[in-house]
Amino acid sequence: QVELVESGGSLVQAGDSLRLSCAASGSTFRDYAMAWFRQAPGKEREFVSAISWRSGGTWDADFARGRFSISRDVADSMVYLQMNSLKSEDTAVYYCAARPGAIVTEVHLYYNWGQGTQVTVSS
Repeated sequence: QVELVESGGSLVQAGDSLRLSCAASGSTFRDYAMAWFRQAPGKEREFVSAISWRSGGTWDADFARGRFSISRDVADSMVYLQMNSLKSEDTAVYYCAARPGAIVTEVHLYYNWGQGTQVTVSS
């Protein structure tokens, strides 16, 4: 049974950096895509970034490209989201997600989810 546990969310100032972590267990994840999504109050959950566990290839949402960076540590079964130059509009609950197969950006195509970690950026 796949389990994903996020951590690292915090209250930060605009312009600060933050790194989120996702501890993954219950599978080898060898053929999985791992992703970060976020959901701001009153908004739909949206794709942030994803990584192929096997190849390390990544894909980012337009707003994340150049500011956010996803990575994974295969040995420790961890996925990270490094967020730089944070803005108030980045305030959201950030979720780690996993799916067997290729990277996709649609929320409903990810079958495993963590409980989320709150990121609040004050301006």
